[in-house]
Amino acid sequence: MYKNKKVAVVLANGFEEGEALFVVDIMRRSGIQCDTISIDKITVEGSHGIKVKADRLIKEVNKESYRMLVLPGGQPGADNLRDCGEIIAWVKNFANDDSKWIAAICAAPQVLAKAGVIKGKKVTSYPNEKYRQILKEGKYIDNIEEMNEMVVVDGNIITSRGPATTMPFAYKLVEALGVSTDELREGMLYNSLRESIK
Repeated sequence: MYKNKKVAVVLANGFEEGEALFVVDIMRRSGIQCDTISIDKITVEGSHGIKVKADRLIKEVNKESYRMLVLPGGQPGADNLRDCGEIIAWVKNFANDDSKWIAAICAAPQVLAKAGVIKGKKVTSYPNEKYRQILKEGKYIDNIEEMNEMVVVDGNIITSRGPATTMPFAYKLVEALGVSTDELREGMLYNSLRESIK
């Protein structure tokens, strides 16, 4: 287990299950401690009815003990994160610390917009006009050629688009923490899949 690389994946009712749990899976395969944290009750129901027992409640955790905060999308999960004052404060705090990382996927980058941390930053999200408008203070990236495997990194903020980009998103998060994903990508057949669909 890598020390000083703890990751928090925050769950709210209506979260996108794949976007959350694939990140947890890939982090743990990489030897990184990754906790699921609920903003409300210990059992959280995803947007497709899958119930997950979180590791901890937000009120119980030492937020400063984490190096990375990950916000999954899904509806109404992303809206619930956006409307949680503790999450907004956590995002603002991490945004001001270059040693910390903030990651959001699909609908969740709206949380970063509400926290006021994307001005002038390259960001992406689920690609529709609603989120383009919400993220207009940032430099919205909609062009695949400008993305690195469907993931956008600017400073300590990492964003991605949706369920189909969850694996490259998760690998990028691991790499941001200084851990190689070469063997993991090979072992999970990610490399061979990419070659087969070219």
